[in-house]
Amino acid sequence: MALAASKVEPGTVRKGLPTYSRADLQKHKKKEERVWVSYNNGVYDVTDYVTQHPGGSKILLAAGGDIGPYWDMYGAHKQGEIYEVLEGLRVGNIIEPPEKRTVDKNDPYAKDPKRHPALIPSSERPFNAEPPVSLLLQDFITPTDLFFVRNHLPVPTIKPDNYRLNISVHGKEKALSLYTLHKLEQKSVVTTIQCAGNRRSDMVKVKPVKGLNWGFAAISTAEWSGPTLKDVLKQCGVNLDTTEYQHIQFEGCDTGPDGTTYGASIPIELARILRNDIIVATKMNGEDIPRDHGYPVRIIIPGVVGARQVKWLDKIELSNEESSSHWQQRDYKGFNSSVDWHNVDFSKSTAIQLLPVQSAICEPEDGETLPDDEEVTVRGYAWSGGGRGIYRVDVSADGGKTWVTAELQHPPSQTPYTSWAWTFWEAQVALPKGHGGKTELVCKACDSQYNVQPDNVESIWNLRGCLSSAWHRVNVSVPK
Repeated sequence: MALAASKVEPGTVRKGLPTYSRADLQKHKKKEERVWVSYNNGVYDVTDYVTQHPGGSKILLAAGGDIGPYWDMYGAHKQGEIYEVLEGLRVGNIIEPPEKRTVDKNDPYAKDPKRHPALIPSSERPFNAEPPVSLLLQDFITPTDLFFVRNHLPVPTIKPDNYRLNISVHGKEKALSLYTLHKLEQKSVVTTIQCAGNRRSDMVKVKPVKGLNWGFAAISTAEWSGPTLKDVLKQCGVNLDTTEYQHIQFEGCDTGPDGTTYGASIPIELARILRNDIIVATKMNGEDIPRDHGYPVRIIIPGVVGARQVKWLDKIELSNEESSSHWQQRDYKGFNSSVDWHNVDFSKSTAIQLLPVQSAICEPEDGETLPDDEEVTVRGYAWSGGGRGIYRVDVSADGGKTWVTAELQHPPSQTPYTSWAWTFWEAQVALPKGHGGKTELVCKACDSQYNVQPDNVESIWNLRGCLSSAWHRVNVSVPK
């Protein structure tokens, strides 16, 4: 298709073209109709371009809305010839201003930050969301705007000049400013963070649970930078290797309407094992940490469940006791499948720290219709807690009867015993004959200690829906 070049700045109002409201764009959101998007004040018909787009059908994520947030994610878009392609698809103008968000001063969530429209919310207040599966494998390091969001309370607003990190030892506190943290030796760690509830939606299919209905994208990877926890404690006269305290507690600045603050802790032994990699982070992917992810300071503990990696870090305390926080004592714990809310005793279960081996199929997606081929390309991610690298990922196209081994893309510069980041994988799998038009794709991972995923969800079901790590299954349609 020939695309006319234009010298007009993309998205500006062009004379002689029809005008549309943003509501008009929504009429073109469904795949069976024309696909329209907006960019600034421009309206563009991308229906025929979808098949030419290098990202394939991912452009449909912006259907009926503003393509700007997606456009800005990739620097390759910001070139003259790409703007010309965009303008060649111009069908009109939008002269209607964007809808303004009203602020309720009594709403504790009114000052929450603006989020990327691609994020799929599992709750609005507090805001929790995961990226679309179709974007999960686009980058080894997750674009910051697409990093999954897990909040328990309203997002605090913190002025950097007023910020102090309080270190409490022997009942005495020392306060460190952002300037002091920046002056300490800086270290970077690329690590995957996974919510304990990732893939909870699989457990919901077995029996109801209490918790956010996460899909399998409550997991993301970023580079975090700042001084190590070891050096921060040393700055306050504490030697991590010799202290006799049993736990390190972390408390956030986020506060609920009832005065509740978020807190968590890890055993001192775990802190010693990870002494060179626990980061008191001030940067995420080379920039200031966004508010949703803990600005200005977050504790990063590689290989450990996201619930312990406290955001908006306010206080670090050495103690002989675990954190007394609700989320340490009465949440994020594991139980067998016979325990339910009528007989649960949280005091008899240990708080989740390191996570089990995990994998998921990202391509093709559940419910997708495959091309008329003899084999299918299956792609996904795998990860295991505690720095355990991924040794193998097995993939099946017949529900787990037969398997092939996937090709692995390991995290750069990380060993099988210090693999803090996820592994991407890909496999070519022959489709079974006589499949009757449908088949079940399955994946399972094996880590460097030869831990493997359980084969079914029923055996690991628990009342909070945590640690959902059974074989991941995707049902697809195939031509008969």
